[in-house]
Amino acid sequence: MRMRRKKNLIPRMEACADWLIREPQTLRGHWRSLLPGAQALRVELGCGKGRFTCETAAAEPEVLFVAVERVPDAMVMAMERARDLGLRNVFFVDADAAGLPDFFAPGEVDRLYINFCDPWPTKRHAKRRLTHRNFLLKYRQVLPDGGEIHFKTDNAGLFAFSVEEFPAGGFQPTQVTDDLHRDGIQGVMTDYEAKFHAMGTPIHRCVAVKGELPPQPAESPAPAEGDKAE
Repeated sequence: MRMRRKKNLIPRMEACADWLIREPQTLRGHWRSLLPGAQALRVELGCGKGRFTCETAAAEPEVLFVAVERVPDAMVMAMERARDLGLRNVFFVDADAAGLPDFFAPGEVDRLYINFCDPWPTKRHAKRRLTHRNFLLKYRQVLPDGGEIHFKTDNAGLFAFSVEEFPAGGFQPTQVTDDLHRDGIQGVMTDYEAKFHAMGTPIHRCVAVKGELPPQPAESPAPAEGDKAE
């Protein structure tokens, strides 16, 4: 569903200018200058309204968080959250996940979060999934060996695809679960996650750890079982 256009978007964005990085490429290799002494740099792809980013940043003030979001109408709400909480360890970038190597130097990012991304359920759109190997190869460029991707989704088909796709991109899936909150809430939820958990929808999660990249085939394999037909 397309997010409704926010009223007064531009002035609201300007009011949060201290949290917006307009030219992220200028910080490539120097992101930690935003938080001297930062213990780690973590990036969330598609932060939405910012609940996960802001609550996680508030709980870990020694960690620098960068949230990447393509929809300004969502990002302005996330920035307002950060502003209202007085957070100084979280910043926002209006960009596409494919541009990460342009914004971050090799090995500069310690962890990536991918929370409830668009599942792109039809086979012909598989390459648009943020867990497709084409994206994974880009993530490898900014993560160090042993760097992690933390992935959550409510979509069982996307999760099955992703768990199979991670090794093709040189990431080993660990901590794989098909019902993260079965025994109680685990970690910080996104707004979307909280809504679907309340409806009884199981939340799928895994951690993918960067390892050795296997030989790459000329063509990507067919999407995993569970994908919708066109």
